[in-house]
Amino acid sequence: MIDLSNIEQLAKSLTSQLPEGLGSVKDEIEKNFKSVLQQQFVKLDLVTREEFDTQNAVLARTREKLDSLEKIIAELTANQK
Repeated sequence: MIDLSNIEQLAKSLTSQLPEGLGSVKDEIEKNFKSVLQQQFVKLDLVTREEFDTQNAVLARTREKLDSLEKIIAELTANQK
């Protein structure tokens, strides 16, 4: 899931683009922006950078083990001929 501080920054950025005449409702609009952004990001089912990096490391270790096993199998097959 996306960091809430990033959502807050994005909502503030969107709110800052609103015309000055909306001063009294800007806080309410910003809350609505935050809510809508959170809902939409949840629907995307995103992973955090930490989760991605962890899975990437697991995949790299798995690839190393697979390569090692393939090499052993190739050596054993070559020795049986």
